[in-house]
Amino acid sequence: IWLFSIHSIGLFSLIWKVSLRYLKCFICSLMLRTPLNMKLWNKYKVTSIPSLVFVDAATGKVVCRNGLLVVRDDPKGLEFPWGPKPFAEVVAGPLLRNNRQITDSSSLEGHYVGVYFSAHWCPPCRSLTRVLVESYRTIKESGQKFEIVFVSADRSEESFKQYFSEMPWLAVPYSDEARRSRLNRLYGIQGIPTLILLDSEGHMITRQGRVEVLNDPECRLFPWHPRPVLELSESNAVQLHEGPCLVLFVDAEEEGELEPAKELIQPIAEKLMAKYKAKEEEIPLLFFVAGEDDMSDSLRDYTNLPEAAPLLTILDMSARAKYVRDVEEITPAIVEQFVNDFLAEKLKPEPI
Repeated sequence: IWLFSIHSIGLFSLIWKVSLRYLKCFICSLMLRTPLNMKLWNKYKVTSIPSLVFVDAATGKVVCRNGLLVVRDDPKGLEFPWGPKPFAEVVAGPLLRNNRQITDSSSLEGHYVGVYFSAHWCPPCRSLTRVLVESYRTIKESGQKFEIVFVSADRSEESFKQYFSEMPWLAVPYSDEARRSRLNRLYGIQGIPTLILLDSEGHMITRQGRVEVLNDPECRLFPWHPRPVLELSESNAVQLHEGPCLVLFVDAEEEGELEPAKELIQPIAEKLMAKYKAKEEEIPLLFFVAGEDDMSDSLRDYTNLPEAAPLLTILDMSARAKYVRDVEEITPAIVEQFVNDFLAEKLKPEPI
């Protein structure tokens, strides 16, 4: 059990009562941002504290990312070992439409599903909802089998009803707090808005539905399978804070000029994606290309990078560390060696 916390005595006591009965429990409270701790923050995608992650010690795989909800909802450990369950099982039950019609969750079978965690009190949520309504209609009009399930984080049923009245899709009833909590646990939700995209069998396509909707308003790339290399933009820059990212800066100002840079690093990104997909693990490094624009300039300024182009970097925002390879010519061999050295911890970080 990894416990990311500043002051965790009360939580430790609660977990220990469960663990004495069910398991030999080794708890690591990660309070300081040491290099080892930051690797674990990145590995488990921790973005806020306190955060409690349950891991299978035999395989190293994550059992549950949202352990705080687990110990709150199951203080006696009756559902231990709290492993992930199929989406269809967790969401099972009646779902609402804003016209008060009720449908069973079985109606989602054979559909792509967006699981939308949001709340009316959250301004970014309301902004995304307006865009998502248009995306939803565009996808439905194209004939795709697609549905969204709203999982509310509103603070009252009245706020839920007001917010849900703007949505043309389904929702878990606000009164069903247990089911809403189980869905939060299933996907390890640490912040809102979050849009999870599932395929027709309930398997996750991407956790980055918010970014995809904002980047693809015409929904041409739906259902938004992860792309090996992204072009850095204001809407996807949030992903820079989710773990280490390789960013290749190039001298490109016009649309299409980034394509050669993408083609250069794409095979390396695809190879890494395939490797970690086979292991059923999340890729430890995201790949971006960045041209000459305000977003790139802001990133260079913030991370104190040189103005050179091309410039090959790996940025680890949570650890406030950067790795820079400044050479006249970037080749696939240089990129692959840079990536391998980073993953093998052979590179010396510079502070951001």
